[in-house]
Amino acid sequence: MFAKLESLEKKYLELEAELADPEVLGDQEKYRKVAKAHADLRDIVELWRKHRSLTEQLNDNRQLLRDEDPDIRNLAHEEVRLLESALPEIERELKVALLPADPLDEKNTILEIRAGTGGEEAALFAADLFRMYARYAELRGWKTEILSESVAESGGYKEVVCLVSGKRVYSRLKFEAGTHRVQRVPVTETQGRIHTSAATVAVMPEAEEVDIEIRPEDLRIDIFRASGAGGQHVNKTESAVRITHIPTGTVVTCQDERSQHKNKARAMKVLASRILAAERERQNSEQSADRRAQVGTGDRSERIRTYNFPQGRCTDHRINLTLYSLDKIMQGELDPLLDALATSFQAAALKGEGQEET
Repeated sequence: MFAKLESLEKKYLELEAELADPEVLGDQEKYRKVAKAHADLRDIVELWRKHRSLTEQLNDNRQLLRDEDPDIRNLAHEEVRLLESALPEIERELKVALLPADPLDEKNTILEIRAGTGGEEAALFAADLFRMYARYAELRGWKTEILSESVAESGGYKEVVCLVSGKRVYSRLKFEAGTHRVQRVPVTETQGRIHTSAATVAVMPEAEEVDIEIRPEDLRIDIFRASGAGGQHVNKTESAVRITHIPTGTVVTCQDERSQHKNKARAMKVLASRILAAERERQNSEQSADRRAQVGTGDRSERIRTYNFPQGRCTDHRINLTLYSLDKIMQGELDPLLDALATSFQAAALKGEGQEET
């Protein structure tokens, strides 16, 4: 590990020298590329330098443990104790920093939320989840754009698909994929009984043209009249678009915009992201066999997280974490959950790295 860190520091210094090179300064594209590579290494190099400095201090103080002056020996003993307790955490941080980065972490994200079992209550819960993620996005300075929605009679969502754009969106939201279960008294319940319902969440990195190629001949595009609420317009204009990717059988429908072209563009964005997600899951089958494995069936028994309103608690079953701050979580304060999930993932990855080394 330390040899790797020495190599990264050497590369960092080389990039630093390039940033001062007149030839690089005169080429904006090359300068941006070098500056980004330099910035990407800054945190790990600074952490490595801190580790090296503390190690040198530790060695110096260990030498002082043999000093003739008892006061110096006592001071050195205290310094050794502090330094020995600080170094393991820095080494853990360095190991995490050296883990292979997920190339999709910087991507914007297509978020799909669907009502599962539970009827109208499940649709209302799906709407609650959408508002939770929208508020979380707002807190982080991200943007959300609804690409497609199917509203239930209760005012909830049968399905809602949105694009979340911002800095490292996928790196945070990728842990949210799966079945979310809610336990609460529905507004329609007259006897105060607690009901259990569910909604599924799919999280897909937004696909770009460089990520995946979709051939026009592989698509079947159907144009039809929009259905549902919308007044006279939906009865007269054929603006809704359904796109089928024939090789994979992936189907996307969009009917929210009045413009056929806008609906087609939105549907293509979702289609590309679904195909990219399915291809990535196929390549990494140990994590997820296919897209259905990501979200499950939406049954109440399959869940990654439970939101219990009567007790004000939220439990993530993957890491056995329970937080009694459900009201804050539903207002978008998801970082305590997501930080814990990221830490758990890193620990599992480090364990895997350790097993490979042995």
